[in-house]
Amino acid sequence: MAEAAKVTFKGTPVTLGGAELKAGQGAPDFTAIDTNLQPVRIGDVRGKVLILSAVPSLDTPVCETETRRFNEEAAKLGDVIELWTISMDLPFAQKRWCSTTGVRHVKTLSDFRDRSFGSRYGVAIQDGPLAGLNARAVFVVGKDGKIQYVEYVSDITKEPNYEAALTAAKQAARA
Repeated sequence: MAEAAKVTFKGTPVTLGGAELKAGQGAPDFTAIDTNLQPVRIGDVRGKVLILSAVPSLDTPVCETETRRFNEEAAKLGDVIELWTISMDLPFAQKRWCSTTGVRHVKTLSDFRDRSFGSRYGVAIQDGPLAGLNARAVFVVGKDGKIQYVEYVSDITKEPNYEAALTAAKQAARA
């Protein structure tokens, strides 16, 4: 049985539900809800490269910084790469947050209803003060539906390696 990723929150280990994913695996399908309350599935965008950015909540400083940074980058990536930020925030809160921050190039999705992303991608926090939220992680899914890059950010309070994720996405887009 595959193990869960090892991450911390302010240095204290947290337990994640679901197995840690690795590059080369098929990306598990999931259903999340967009800001128009419509279901979105990874299977709906085959043929595109996806950067999936898991964050605990958009209304926190590190998550805001990360999503704003990815929004800036997404504006430069072209049509073959999409960037989705997935959190447990309700779609209404995500829509409000995007409108007040000017985030337009990242699709924000809520895992609140089905919770299928968190469990299938091994980021569902099981214990501690963030229990019920998703840990910070970045996944790049190639046009073929296979995972090209994975980063489970070692401490939830830290930002991901943007350059590594973006490089992997650009390489997958050229493949």
